[in-house]
This record gives sequence, structure tokens and C-alpha cells, in this order.
Amino acid sequence: MSDALDALSDSLSARLAAGESLSEADTTVLAATIDILTLGMLGDEARRRLHGAATTFVRVAEVTIPVGDGQIQIPPSAREITVVGAVDVLDSVLPELKRVVESAAGVPVSAFSLADLEALESPLADVLKAIRDAGVMAIAEAPIDRLRTPERSLEALDASGLELARLTVDHTGSPDERVAQIKRASALQKKLGWLRSFAPLARRWEGGAQTTGYEDVRQVALARLLAPNIPSIQVDWSLYGPKLAQVALTVGANDVDRVSAIDDMGEGRRRAPLEEIRRNIQAAALTPVERDGAYRRLDR
Repeated sequence: MSDALDALSDSLSARLAAGESLSEADTTVLAATIDILTLGMLGDEARRRLHGAATTFVRVAEVTIPVGDGQIQIPPSAREITVVGAVDVLDSVLPELKRVVESAAGVPVSAFSLADLEALESPLADVLKAIRDAGVMAIAEAPIDRLRTPERSLEALDASGLELARLTVDHTGSPDERVAQIKRASALQKKLGWLRSFAPLARRWEGGAQTTGYEDVRQVALARLLAPNIPSIQVDWSLYGPKLAQVALTVGANDVDRVSAIDDMGEGRRRAPLEEIRRNIQAAALTPVERDGAYRRLDR
């Protein structure tokens, strides 16, 4: 398999640069390899072809509903507000959403999981319209492995006028399942054409057993190579931490999600979230660029 990967790596760069798609045989070789170094170098090359050294990050603040009667505190450094919480009855959360949007004072607000909204009794189109009318900019996430009807639900999302903050993966799976998730994401983008980012690392772990660093790095590299039509491959800073995030940036990821929006300098300026994320990106020989929840770049 190493010989097959070596042969593929010799031609892959030229073919991807020419806009050619990977064949099923190419995908099989990449998905089966245990040569993480070569795979990582190919992922990094594909990433730099798309983005150069620019590496975006976003500082996100979570607001859990119900928020109660008190004032909603939004950290001044937040560049995206994400609303989380149970959505059993939509009408009960709409006033809460409006309060969060008002408190955000122009900071983009995303809310909920598309999979949870699918499960409501009301038609999805009506649910999404009501959330948009509350002032929300985007649905926070769409877990590709939990959506009942991925293409139909994402089309309803687009028709509603809402955006999608991130396409995600909810649970870990077998190696074959993880590759299938990437292929599914790429196929959805081929049909839809508007997905901005894909976070290929799971939000939750089966039985509490986390994946290994090797598996995570491999998944990021494969995501960049097998889904070249999705602009950004994300890694979640809050879930995976600075060490994994930094390595992920060297094998194909170009966006760091959910950096803390709280400017805590209790351990010194160098340990404050903004300085730490910038330092980690620079240590990977990349250029940090802050963005907001609408993917607008803020650094000039």
C-alpha cells in the first residue's frame, strides 16, 4: 500500500491543481494507508493550494436557553453567539432567541442542530422560517450522521434564508464509516454548492472512548483530500485543544472553530485565548486571520 500511495502522491498534486476529481481507486488507496506522514503532506499541500498560509479562527460564546429574566451577558470579544438548549416546543424558545439576538448587538447568532429541528412535529420549513424571523443568522450545526434526510433538510435550510455555520459529525464510527462520512459531505456539496465548512472530527465518542490522535489527524487529512470541493476543513478548539488543533492545521485544516470568547488573562497575556490561538497558528508556520460567524474576515 505504501508503494501505491507513493505512486499516487507523485501524480495527485498535478491532477488536483488541474481540477481533476479523485477516482474511486485513488480514494481507496488514501483511505487504506497507514502512512500518516505522506497522507499529512498531501493534505497540507491541498490545503495550501486552496488557502495559502491564511488560517481563520472564530471566537464563539454559547448561550443556553432558557436564559431566564436576567440580562444576557455577551462577552465583548465574541464574534459568533451560538444558542444551545432543548427545543421541544418551538414557540417557547422564539422569545428567548429574539432576546439573544437583541443582546448580541449585531454579532452573528447561530442556533441549534438541524438534526434536532428535524425531530420537531412542525414542518421543518416552518420551523426554519420562524427561527430566521427571530433574527438568527444561521443554524449552528448539521451533523451529517444524524440527519434523517440530509439533502432535503439542507435544501429547506437554504430556502429559508438561513445559513449553516458548520457541517459536523456527531459520533465516532468505524474507519470505513468515517471515510463514508467524508464522501457523503463531498457529495452533498456537489449537489448543493454552498456549504462553507466541514468539521470531520466527532462531537461525541461512543461509550466515552475517544479516538486516538493518529485517527484524528488521519481523518483531517482525508477530509481535505476527499472533499476538495468544501472550502474549509475545521477543527474544534474547545473539544480537541490546542495541540491537536495545531497538528490538524499542518495536515489539511484551515479553520479553528469555537475559540473561547472570554478574555481571561488570569494566567498572563500569553495564555489568554486570543494570544494563544494566534501563537499556535503562527507556530505551524501559518498566518492567523480572525473571522466572525458569517465568515467575514476581521483582521486587516
